[in-house]
Amino acid sequence: MAVLQTLRTKFGLAISIIVALGLLSFIIDPGQIESAVRSMSSKYDVGKINGKSVSYTDFQEDIERFTRLNELMTGTSASSEEEQTKIRDAAWQSLVDKFLFVKEAKDAGITVGEAEMLDLTTGANPSPIIAQNAMFLDGNGNFSPDMVVDFVRLVNTDDNYKLYWNYLQNSVYTQQFYQKYGALFNASSYQNPLMLRRAIAENNETTDVDFVMVPLMYAVDSTIVVSDDEIKNYYNSHKDFFRQNASRDLEYVVFEVVPSADDIAAVADKMAEIHEEFATTDNMKNFLLKNSDRPLSTYWYKEGELGTINSDVDAFAFSGQEGASPVYTTGDTFYSVKVMDTAMVPDSAFVKHILLTGDNAAHLADSLVQVASQKDASFSNLAALYSADQSTAANGELGSIGWMTQTYMIPGFESVIEAPVGKPFVLNTVYGTHVVLVSEKSAPVLKKQVAILEKTAVPSNETYNGYYAKANKFATIAHTGKKGGSAEAYKAALDSLGVYSHPMNRVTEATSSYGAIDNAKELTRWAFDHKPGNVSDIITVNQNYFFIALLNGIHEEGYATVAEAATSIRDELYNTKLGEKKAQEVAEKIKGLTDLQSVADALDATISSQTGVTFATLGSSALDPKFVGALVNTPVGVLSGPVAGLIGVYVYEVKGHDTGAFYTEDDAARYEQQKNQYNSQMLMSVMMDDAEVKDNRARFF
Repeated sequence: MAVLQTLRTKFGLAISIIVALGLLSFIIDPGQIESAVRSMSSKYDVGKINGKSVSYTDFQEDIERFTRLNELMTGTSASSEEEQTKIRDAAWQSLVDKFLFVKEAKDAGITVGEAEMLDLTTGANPSPIIAQNAMFLDGNGNFSPDMVVDFVRLVNTDDNYKLYWNYLQNSVYTQQFYQKYGALFNASSYQNPLMLRRAIAENNETTDVDFVMVPLMYAVDSTIVVSDDEIKNYYNSHKDFFRQNASRDLEYVVFEVVPSADDIAAVADKMAEIHEEFATTDNMKNFLLKNSDRPLSTYWYKEGELGTINSDVDAFAFSGQEGASPVYTTGDTFYSVKVMDTAMVPDSAFVKHILLTGDNAAHLADSLVQVASQKDASFSNLAALYSADQSTAANGELGSIGWMTQTYMIPGFESVIEAPVGKPFVLNTVYGTHVVLVSEKSAPVLKKQVAILEKTAVPSNETYNGYYAKANKFATIAHTGKKGGSAEAYKAALDSLGVYSHPMNRVTEATSSYGAIDNAKELTRWAFDHKPGNVSDIITVNQNYFFIALLNGIHEEGYATVAEAATSIRDELYNTKLGEKKAQEVAEKIKGLTDLQSVADALDATISSQTGVTFATLGSSALDPKFVGALVNTPVGVLSGPVAGLIGVYVYEVKGHDTGAFYTEDDAARYEQQKNQYNSQMLMSVMMDDAEVKDNRARFF
């Protein structure tokens, strides 16, 4: 397993997850997918990519493969919730690459041959995935082809080596398709001389204009009618505008379990009872473990930092007073503080280390401390010769970890903040034995180590049961008269108990937060498993929220129905008709007028002016887009309009069209490059949309 140890240590101490290449760990909660494994229905597929269904089992196999790779790299399978999200994204992307992107690239005529792969992995032109891999860097940080060859020789001797090498080969293979497809795509976006001249001309043409604007009315005009036939015709003509993901409309009541007045009073009494012992105890660590929500910390606080806990706590700690402070409160939390130590302590220290592993590490560490203490010793040279960590090199010096603070600290290195400068010493951590040297520190400032007695009032069993009883009463009424409950019974429960119902529309399968309440995915799963009019049983979230929900509506994946789209279509058509009507009214009022001032007087409006208006920069203009579009071909000096815009009706006179030279070929080239970059970023999403990729991971996670 020596190679595995080398693989881990060469990636440095701080590595926890490699996202870009998908070397991720994942811990599956079987309870979350319990219902999925009961059925082979497509409902329980993780997704569908380019016509291929991805079952939960297939997805789990990929996750397990990534887990093994990550364990191989880091020696741990632990991961945070954020890392788990990245894990799922990376596993999904690997399937998209396999079943969609590589296939599309091959259909475009792109190939990656065996000879090419050999050259990219063990040949003369290694891929960056190989050449920049810490596993294949020598003691000086340079890529070593011999180390690649040595590793390949070991591939068939261990399944882990084989797994890692197969992963690297697959990464190189896929990356090569991405590079070639990207080059092909960018080369196809060609701006010929005619297009270039047109772009330059359009961006150099500006217009100066005077205009009068009559705003559209905010009040509803009852004379404007939008018929059902007009809505249906608009829908049929713009159906692609109404594609939608599956979603649900619901409303819910929530009973939050909070401490009662008696619960808070009980904590206040407890604080009073133990306060004297807190002030006099000789074993603060054990006392806080037994009595406080906050354990004893060795953190050195400077003035102001304790304010994030409680401003009174901070003020007392730096007041110079002896003993324990009075009891302070913030909400339902009670505090008392006692200063344990005072010192001048720096904020940061520049740290170097030599990592040693193996049975002889302790003896070698003692010897290296003696060598490193000598006046002319080079710590970086010693690190190059002896350290198992060959990737840590802050400021270009091997062995230099860099500046460390109390909040940016490798576990086990906390003592470096107080360690003397220039004197090597030995530390033992979970990574191994370290020879540590603090070479520099920031200026020391006054700091305090404090003990904080902290107790937050929590609901008692009696309080908890009381809230549950309220929720149960609501649920009982909401289920009266019909199995599964009903909207009528839900409304009756609202009236009976006088609670507020929270509306929540367009809930997708990915929704996990309701208002400020997180981790409520169980409520979402219920909504997607029931019918409109159903009322949920009590759904408990985070042990202190009781939800009861009413499902009001279902929006199926695909196209919204005419009824679902009717409101937005009606608004669109209404605004169009309103603009047309307003334009007709303006035309009647200014009929026969020949100058803009007369128009302004007739419309009881003022004349506004705008210079340098360009059609090519429409998106950055503060003017109404429809108005800007009308200016381009309007002759100078002609009273024009009315033009119905989005926010008003315009009557205007163009004062001049100018052609400048401020927009150059370089500007056009940069703009074209920006478009290409944007198009490249959109390429994968367009490809996935065209292949009708279905991502159902939210059903399971």
